[in-house]
Amino acid sequence: MESVRRWHALADEEATLAFAAHLADVLPRDGEPLVLYLQGDLGAGKTTLARGMLHAMGEAGPVRSPTYALLAEYQPQGRRVLHLDLYRLESADDLLALGLADHLPGSTLWLIEWPERGAGGGLPPADAIVHLEPVASGARRLRLDPVSPRGLHWAARVEDPD
Repeated sequence: MESVRRWHALADEEATLAFAAHLADVLPRDGEPLVLYLQGDLGAGKTTLARGMLHAMGEAGPVRSPTYALLAEYQPQGRRVLHLDLYRLESADDLLALGLADHLPGSTLWLIEWPERGAGGGLPPADAIVHLEPVASGARRLRLDPVSPRGLHWAARVEDPD
């Protein structure tokens, strides 16, 4: 799969939220879920990115990392979004209890933090991997790596929304 290897410089949290809004603005609208794996070290901005996307989609409430519950579901403007944080996952088998396959139909977007900890536990395959990397105090950079045709189409719209 061809990769969109361009790094986006995000100067601060405000820039991260603004870019997240752009990512949300170009989401596919065909009824199929887009699955994004959010990768980066602690403090890289994964939850900030998720919050920015959800708020841009119309979520009015707080968006926090579902670290202990593993899964949070949102319904911004009637679109179903699942946010998973697998950092504290003890075993990929623990994901099986969540019945993730039951959540996939009817969803619009999956945002999965720490997906590598859930490997083999029934995670849906990624359409794109969003890499976040801190570069300075509050600043980070972001790169999109599409890994499916759907992800490639979305990433191309991110780079050239027209």
